[in-house]
Amino acid sequence: MSILRGSDFYGAATVGERGQIVIPAEARKRYGIEIGDKLMVFGRHHGGGLILMKAELVTQIVTAALSELSGLEKILTESEGKADPK
Repeated sequence: MSILRGSDFYGAATVGERGQIVIPAEARKRYGIEIGDKLMVFGRHHGGGLILMKAELVTQIVTAALSELSGLEKILTESEGKADPK
């Protein structure tokens, strides 16, 4: 099984003097990254690489997760009420 399955490779980027990198044009086009877009940068504690995600996507993921947690909280509250021997 390949660790790259489901992944795309767009080339290499070199870190410049000011810590900047250039995202390859093909990757920017594929993911709709435009000038001025805000990207969130994530990394693992023990190295292994970085992940760039558009801030709007991170917002969507967090919003969906909070919604699911709210639904779970409701289910737990209801089940606790049913188990209460009052």
